[in-house]
Amino acid sequence: MKLTAKGRYAVTAMVDLAVYQDRGPIPLSEIAERQSISLAYLEQLFAKLKRSRLVESVRGPGGGYCLSRDSKEIFVADIVGSVDETVDATRCAGKGDCQGGEMCLTHELWTDLSDQIHNFLKGVDLASLVEKAATRRLVANKATSRGGQSSIKTVQVLD
Repeated sequence: MKLTAKGRYAVTAMVDLAVYQDRGPIPLSEIAERQSISLAYLEQLFAKLKRSRLVESVRGPGGGYCLSRDSKEIFVADIVGSVDETVDATRCAGKGDCQGGEMCLTHELWTDLSDQIHNFLKGVDLASLVEKAATRRLVANKATSRGGQSSIKTVQVLD
C-alpha cells in the first residue's frame, strides 16, 4: 500500500501554498520551482483542487492560487480525496473479492487499516503541517547560526 505521487504532490503543493499565502495569490510556476514538480502536472492537480473548492484562482497580473479557506479548515484527507486518490490497504480496492472472487481471510484487517489511515489524514490540517515545517526551519537556522556544524539533521521541505 502506498500513496501515489499524485496525492503526495497535491499535499506538498497545498502546504507550499499555505506557507506563502500571506504574499497573496501564488503562481503555480513558483510552487513548481520551489517543490520541483512539473508545472503541467500542477495545473492538472490544481484544476481538481479548485473543483473541490480547496483553492481559488485569481486571474490577471499578480494572479495565481490561494487557499479557499483558513489552513486550519483544510485537511490532508480532503486534499488526497480531491485528486481522486484513496489510501487502500486491501488488494481488492475494498470490493471484497480479494481471493478468486471471494473475500480473503485478512480482508477486514486491511479494511480497518485503511480506515485508520483515512481517519488519521482527516485529523491533519494544513496549518499543523506549516507549523511543523516552520519549526524545522527555525531549528536549522539556529543550529547553523551557532557555529556552523550541528548535530541535528534537518531536511528542508518547502524552500
